[in-house]
This record gives sequence, C-alpha cells and structure tokens, in this order.
Amino acid sequence: MAQLFDPSGDGKRLHAPASMRNRDVIFDVLSPKLKSQPTGSLIFEIASGTGEHAAYMAPKLPRHLWQPSDIDSQHIASIDAWRHETAAQSVQPARHFNILKDSFHAPQLPAPLAVIMAVNLLHISPWVVAETLMEKACPALPSGGLLYLYGPYKRGGAHTAESNAQFDASLKSRDSSWGIRDMESVIDCAESAGFRSPEITPMPANNFSLVFAKV
Repeated sequence: MAQLFDPSGDGKRLHAPASMRNRDVIFDVLSPKLKSQPTGSLIFEIASGTGEHAAYMAPKLPRHLWQPSDIDSQHIASIDAWRHETAAQSVQPARHFNILKDSFHAPQLPAPLAVIMAVNLLHISPWVVAETLMEKACPALPSGGLLYLYGPYKRGGAHTAESNAQFDASLKSRDSSWGIRDMESVIDCAESAGFRSPEITPMPANNFSLVFAKV
C-alpha cells in the first residue's frame, strides 16, 4: 500500500504518488468513452482516496459532473481540500459512501448517472465489495452507462508479473480477504449483473483498465 503524505502542510490535502503515475493513462482510456454519454451527466467515483484524480481529470471533462466519494473521513477532507485548491466547479462535494451499505441514488444525485468508476479498489477490499458493486451499479446506470475499473488482475489464475505476485502476498498478509482478483471472476460477476463483456486495456505497471457497458 502506498504511503500518503501532505504536500500542503495543512493536514488535509493528501498526495498518493501512484496518482501522478496513472492519472494520464486512466484519462486517456476514460475520456473517449465519455463522448457517447449525455452532456451534464455524472461520473460517480467510488473510493476516491486523496481526491487527486477528481481534481486532475474533472476540469478536463467540462461536459460532465464528477462525484467523488470515500468511506474514510480523512480522505473526504482531502478530496474537498483538492477540490478547493483546483477550483474545479464540476467536482461535487465529497460524499461518504460505503458500497456495502449505501445506494447510488440515496441521497439524490446532482445529475443523471452515466459512469461509475473505481480505481485500485477491488484488491484492497473483500470479494463481497466486487459482488455488491456489480449488483448495485448495473441497475443504477442507464442502458449504455459505463462501469470503469482500474487495477492489477490475475489472468487465467496466474499473476501477470512477479511484482504482482509479491504485491498480492503483501496484501494478504495485511488482510486475508484482500488480494489481486482473477480478471475472469470479475468479468463473470459483471456480466451476471447485466453488463456486456468489457473492453480490456493493458496499462503501465502491470495494471489493466476494464470498461463495462450496461446492456
């Protein structure tokens, strides 16, 4: 797990080094997909962490609103601090959101939902989080709405790099319910919930982007 630090010294605006490395490649995959989504629609980011992705990407996507969320109060404070720092008007105030307990429609969203995204979530949460995400995301999205997932995955039951195997062991040593997921299991779960087969894009550092569209 990457260490977070506070570059501002105010104790709120946290920085994750990985966000600087992956934000452009994530944007390059995500932004073309948004051209088919209605103007004014909402990107709902689960587990936004520091809030840096929202602060960086949202100003570059002026046709859409961006709803960051997290389960951690320190992260929520950081998200809002980055929001104020960048003055990105399309970024909505951070919400506390627990996928296991909360609904995408309660409280009311500020715009029609078009995209649900989660970056580096599935491997640092129990498998039930992935299952619940699929179960709740599909009915919340309109036909053609998107689910975007980014992170490391196994393929055919095997790690794609030795560094991922080491990372997986480290995750499981922290929490036995964590770990790098089988991509095929994630896809099966999403398709069972009502999504089409994903567009799979290999990313730097042995990660992948999975873009699912609702049937």
